[in-house]
Amino acid sequence: MTEIRTAAVVGSGYMGGGIAQCLALAGVDVALADVSAEVATANYERLVAEAEAFEEQGLFPAGATATIRERLIPATSIQEAVAGAEYIQEAVPEDLTIKRDILARVEAAGARGIIATNTSALPIKDIADGLTDPSRFLGVHWMNPAPFVPGAEIIPHATTTQEAIDASSALLARAGKTPAVVSDTPGFVANRLQFALYKEAVRLVEEGVATPSAIDDVVSTTFGFRLALFGPFAIGDMAGLDIYKASYDSLEAGYGERLAAPRSLAEHVADGELGLKSGSGFLDIPAERTAELIAYRNRAYQRLSALRAELGPAPLGE
Repeated sequence: MTEIRTAAVVGSGYMGGGIAQCLALAGVDVALADVSAEVATANYERLVAEAEAFEEQGLFPAGATATIRERLIPATSIQEAVAGAEYIQEAVPEDLTIKRDILARVEAAGARGIIATNTSALPIKDIADGLTDPSRFLGVHWMNPAPFVPGAEIIPHATTTQEAIDASSALLARAGKTPAVVSDTPGFVANRLQFALYKEAVRLVEEGVATPSAIDDVVSTTFGFRLALFGPFAIGDMAGLDIYKASYDSLEAGYGERLAAPRSLAEHVADGELGLKSGSGFLDIPAERTAELIAYRNRAYQRLSALRAELGPAPLGE
């Protein structure tokens, strides 16, 4: 497939509208559709006004509003929006029945482009089962708020073509996103991890270990601070997998099997693959890059600390 130049976004609310802005700013002509022409037009006007505000605040680049005015148009119907679109992004509510109904209407309109669903956790296979041609269908999980979060998950199902995966990945990259192709499992990657953390955080509150605000402080200023720059495997390899294994042993002693060391972690340690210190771990970071990586880490952490100080605390309380 050649570079995607035309797209439709079906569902013009907060999430769909943000996706439409991203695609328009990536140089794509985007038709915005919703339950009626009136709703699509109202949300188009909201998105333009929002872009103006973002541009004034320095959140969007100079000229962004003009680009969005030029590239984004409200459609009179879903049928009009998807006709001829090379990429169709569905962003309707997180309800399987609603999504299947909308996607059936998209297909019935004769759409021939790639069809993507934005979902946080619904199995892509279950949505695809309602399509006549599921080979050009996949999940594309944009993060909220779409214009400012740099990552997105691409979730193919069993019959999604490689062409659809590659074209969607290229489109996201043009929009300034980092696409990650992941398997079609409940919660995918982002929400499986996010909700596992949330559950354990709630458990800490229920056990009286700490207050919600104290837990938020700990997370945002310690390991969560690091996660803004490195993923869990990079952090683990830098810390040392033997240290992680020993920590899991302590956690297992206190909390049981649910916090025991993962099997593959224990195997790496048993084989002497301890991460950065040994030159091999989950990521196999070359030992000769140790000094370069540590220098990058220290510089990045210092700059992130300075940014946090510049921004000040989030306005969460009085």
